[in-house]
Amino acid sequence: MITVTTNWRLTLEVKSSSESNTKALANALATDESVEWHNGSTSFSFSLNESKAKDLRAMWNTRVRGLIAVDSLLAVLGNSPRGEDSSKADD
Repeated sequence: MITVTTNWRLTLEVKSSSESNTKALANALATDESVEWHNGSTSFSFSLNESKAKDLRAMWNTRVRGLIAVDSLLAVLGNSPRGEDSSKADD
């Protein structure tokens, strides 16, 4: 009997609206994944490798939910150092 082994791999490249936001997204993965930086520090990628597709899907969902949470937090805080929304005009 021949046994076929399939490995599943998924790679995601991430680039945000600013270098600091991109770094924050990478930091969200720090405990789970090693990231590979591209173009200095303007984008990064990470890869997931699993032997079963359902395990890859579960790992993907976990990582993406973390990235979405950080991205949402960054949107609420805005881009200024004090967390003020820099898109609002001064009165």
